[in-house]
Order: sequence, then structure tokens, then C-alpha cells
Amino acid sequence: MRRASRALALACLLGAAGGASAQVFTDPEWKETPVPPPPAFDETRLVPIEMPRYMTLKFGVDPATIAITGDGVVRYVVVASNKAGGATNAFYEGVRCATGEMKTYARYGSGRWDVLPDPEWKKMFTLNSSYTLLLSQQGLCRGAAPRGSVNEMVQRLKNPLPEVQ
Repeated sequence: MRRASRALALACLLGAAGGASAQVFTDPEWKETPVPPPPAFDETRLVPIEMPRYMTLKFGVDPATIAITGDGVVRYVVVASNKAGGATNAFYEGVRCATGEMKTYARYGSGRWDVLPDPEWKKMFTLNSSYTLLLSQQGLCRGAAPRGSVNEMVQRLKNPLPEVQ
């Protein structure tokens, strides 16, 4: 009987702790700030994102396009290209480190941006493509918050080191 009481108390504590952490990361009053138009990017400035070797595409982010906004969103332009050469595509995206979500605002192809009419936040862990999650882990986010500055993000991307938690 005593064991059952302890187990129930522990379960309640863990449930309360989980609810508290969810409250910290999901603010029902949160609102995204207005999204500026896609910034110009330069393929010669790209910082590569470390991808699994089996990937046929390579990805890089233009550090001049990274911005941290007051709503906690990190916006950037990422460029995808075939390792063998050929077509290049770019995406103007945002990441919410606090919720593990991303949003694609616009796609670049054939020399111009196509702005998406109603972009939606999507969980990074459920996407088919892993580059956004890897970009977040390698440089944009520190846990559930954006890194302190764009400079810190760029340095982490250029020199990825495992972090001690």
C-alpha cells in the first residue's frame, strides 16, 4: 500500500513538472511579429549545415540573412543544391526554438522568390527533411531558446562543438 502511495505521489509530481515546463514553452498569448520580405542571399557566403553522408543534397545558410526577432523567431535563408551540381533552390524560413517548430515563408527558384500565401508552423521532428532540425541543433538554438546573438549562431555553425548540458 505504501509503495502504491509513493508511486502515485511520484506520478503526480512528474505530471505537475511536465505541465509546468509546457507552460513555459507554450505561451497562449504569443503572436508572431510581421514577417519582412525575403532577404537577398549570396551563395558565396553559405555556411554548410552538416548533413548525413547519404544525402544527395547539400545545404547551407547565408549568415547575412539570419535575424532574431522580438517574438523569439530566428529567420534565415537556407540554400539547397545537388552535390553533383545543377539546380539550386532557397527557402526563407523561421524557427521557434521554444516550440521546436519551423515555417517556410517563401521559396526561391528560377531567379525569383515565391511567397507562400498562408505558411503554417510545423514540428521539426515530424518533417521528412532533416536540414531544419540539424540547422537548429547545430547553431540557431540552445535548447528551447535562440542563441544570444547572430554572431554566436554563425560561430557555432562554423565550429560545431558538442555542448555540455
